[in-house]
Amino acid sequence: MPLTLEQALTGISGILVTPYDGNGDIAPERLAPIVDRALAAGLHMPVVNGNTGEFYALTTDEAETMVREVVGMVDGRAPVLAGVGRGVRDAVRVARVARDAGASALMVHQPPDAFVAPRGLIDYLRTVADASGGLPMMLYLRNDAIGTKAIAELCALPEVRGVKWATPNPQKLADARAACDPSIVWVGGLAEVWALVFYAVGARGFTSGLINVWPERSVAIHAALEAGDFAAANALIDGMRVFEEIRAEEMGGTNVTGVKAALIAQGLDCGPTRPPSAWPLTEAQQTRLDAFIAANGIGAAAVRTAGFA
Repeated sequence: MPLTLEQALTGISGILVTPYDGNGDIAPERLAPIVDRALAAGLHMPVVNGNTGEFYALTTDEAETMVREVVGMVDGRAPVLAGVGRGVRDAVRVARVARDAGASALMVHQPPDAFVAPRGLIDYLRTVADASGGLPMMLYLRNDAIGTKAIAELCALPEVRGVKWATPNPQKLADARAACDPSIVWVGGLAEVWALVFYAVGARGFTSGLINVWPERSVAIHAALEAGDFAAANALIDGMRVFEEIRAEEMGGTNVTGVKAALIAQGLDCGPTRPPSAWPLTEAQQTRLDAFIAANGIGAAAVRTAGFA
């Protein structure tokens, strides 16, 4: 039986890459083996149009296509979270497509507009919720400067079921949790390396780009955290930290680059990243990535043996 949305939110939100073909056009069919492998490993919820999916590099038409294709690929095996954002009219368009395609919920990117008011965010969310016919929403907070009071007001909207907390400030996360309805699920939004810290202040589940490359490790980390075995979780996180360190370089500009370079090394070519992301990895970065893949036995031969390439 597929998980409910509430169960999936406390699991791993796996942020899928957006594949491109040789002409630089989206090639969603290349995601199929990646989705199948991640779900077979135990991924709780695939996410389309996240930042690892280069959401801000996609046109609105491309974002719509990715939602339709990913929901079709998953085919009811798990809840699907569909990312929406940018200008409110773009968000409304993708939200309607997500509703019609059968997505389980929306992940609403925090608008990067230079002029954002907390009360404007409430209007933004209400407009998106109305367009989607009331689909549940997970807020994606990358900037907590709006303050605890504003976060609580956003979370009071009936469609909001979860918050992806993507700022390195666990104390503000604790304050926000205390100010909001206890039914809100707070998800660690800075991947595996921050998951243990966020669990300590009440977050459950985490987002992951690693799920594209090494889903078994991500699932093992989640299982250890849920069991309260923080020593085991920490050891598992240490074993994949090199991957996240590569992704964090160049002001985070190699975040998606590291994932796509690893997929190419595994025989699952999803193309390059689009500018302004850094592409390709530098020679030194690629050497470290190759060593990481070899040391953990997750190269092309392992993927072929498992039947996903």
